[in-house]
Amino acid sequence: MKIIYKDGHVDECPQDQELHVIRHTAAHIMAQAIKRLYPEADFAFGPATENGFYYDVDLGDTKLTDDDLANIEKEMRKICKENLAIKPFILPRDEAVKLMEERQEHYKIEHMADLADETEFSFFQQGEYVDMCIGPHLTYTKALKAFKITQQSGAYWKNDKENKMLTRINGVAFHNQEELEAWEKEQQEARERDHRKIGKEMGLFMTDDLVGRGLPMFLPAGYTVWQELENYIKEKERARGYLHVMTPLHRHREPVQDLRPLGSLPREPCSLPWRSEGESYVLRPMNCPHHMMIYANRPHSYRDLPMRIGEIAHDFRYESSGTLKGIERGRHFCQNDAHLFCTPEQIKSEVADVCNLIFETYKDFKITDYRCVLSLRDPADKKKYHDDDAMWNHAENALREVLTELGIHFTEEIGEAAFYGPKLDVNVKPAVGAEYTLSTCQLDFCLPAKFHLTYVDKDGSEKTPVVLHRAILGSLDRFMAYLIEETKGKFPTWLAPVQVKVLPVSEKTLEYAESITEKLVEAGVRVALDDDNQKIGYKIRAAQQVDRVPYMLVLGAKEAEAGNLSVRDRKGETTTMEVDEFIAKVTEEIKTRSYNA
Repeated sequence: MKIIYKDGHVDECPQDQELHVIRHTAAHIMAQAIKRLYPEADFAFGPATENGFYYDVDLGDTKLTDDDLANIEKEMRKICKENLAIKPFILPRDEAVKLMEERQEHYKIEHMADLADETEFSFFQQGEYVDMCIGPHLTYTKALKAFKITQQSGAYWKNDKENKMLTRINGVAFHNQEELEAWEKEQQEARERDHRKIGKEMGLFMTDDLVGRGLPMFLPAGYTVWQELENYIKEKERARGYLHVMTPLHRHREPVQDLRPLGSLPREPCSLPWRSEGESYVLRPMNCPHHMMIYANRPHSYRDLPMRIGEIAHDFRYESSGTLKGIERGRHFCQNDAHLFCTPEQIKSEVADVCNLIFETYKDFKITDYRCVLSLRDPADKKKYHDDDAMWNHAENALREVLTELGIHFTEEIGEAAFYGPKLDVNVKPAVGAEYTLSTCQLDFCLPAKFHLTYVDKDGSEKTPVVLHRAILGSLDRFMAYLIEETKGKFPTWLAPVQVKVLPVSEKTLEYAESITEKLVEAGVRVALDDDNQKIGYKIRAAQQVDRVPYMLVLGAKEAEAGNLSVRDRKGETTTMEVDEFIAKVTEEIKTRSYNA
């Protein structure tokens, strides 16, 4: 693939840069199409991204519709067919500014002013369109083979909310049509798996602007799943000696300010319109200080350690509206949080136990596509982290040594540490989309000293404990979103909101259906009786395709007379079973938490 650089020389594109160049060129071609259709358009930034490209543009009072986006894409195809040569040129600052003034590119002029040290600027031109850019680009517009405009959104100029809101037009581009079609297929799969769509169909959760954006509400079916996840992880933790606590959702603002010298908090805390006797309070973005204070509540000996404090903690963080996504990312979420207070000698065994719990949980939920990352600080950007080189070197080496001795394969990533210490992140690759961190174990030598935590050691001296911050499910909300998308809402029996649905064929078998329902309730099964006056085919489709119920009992005259059951599973397979046999099967699946999603 030939590309042209800003100095005018043409060369083969390095293979690892091809998509970037294709997408960058696509952004310029899209801008040219926009300018043809909207001559007053004023362009800001238009980069390639990891997944595509976009251009931020000031369209004045014009609001684009889906038809408008389709027309822009159509004009792009026309430009590609014109096969315009893409040519670079370089101008000294005064001539570059004059060119942008003539073309009324106000945002480009402001951008050049920000680049005060630059004496010259490079431009690329195709046909009548000129764009300030460092390149490189494809050599002809016809070389852009496969692209699609995907959406529009709002974006502040320079990402500053004090500036004007611009229109951001997004698109994707690939080497060829086959890659584009594969992407479109993946997007269709993503839409089918989207936990927001499935959550609405199954009645799991909802949001309402009256309550607030990013503040999901769990409906009875969804809260059932949520409670089962809570019971699961607490049971695992209790078996390992965790002590569960409950702490307030808000706290005095001072502990938050007290942490400021240590670096950036995970997110800005959400202020409460609540003051009392001159004191102000915030909704907590994390609950580390709460657990630190619980530890500091009484003196400790080395005999008390390790001390493992766990909580399903309600936390609040301000997320911009554009990043909100159902229960996967909200402004309120519930962390599966814990803080492990230990001696330096106990670090290895505690990290090992956390890792074992992570991998045991992944096995239970059939999570196999994941990787472990040792997240380290960036020595070149120390402002983000607690300023103590000796502590960082010790903490990073300690965690690296532990993971190596445990035989855990991991990669290292610079700049991804918490502000107080290095961490092990376990990143999962979902069925659709990019990987993200699900579980984490963070080593902290910093906050225990900051909060003056101590224990009396064997020799009678006072020591500072080490703290492990860890989360296994991450947040219950996000983990539930992950499960919904992995299973398409087809939860295993123990986790399903409704485990069995009883479907009488007609009113004649309703009494028999009620007796079966009663037996299932007595056995501890979550069961629902569909006694609506609907045809049996409709009932089956609703139970199987909408509610995703693991088992449906279709009870007609034959079953009522024989006293048995016609058992239909989610795959549509039907088996005749005795009542006690079926109850034993279902209760065993629930008891053992077998994974039949």
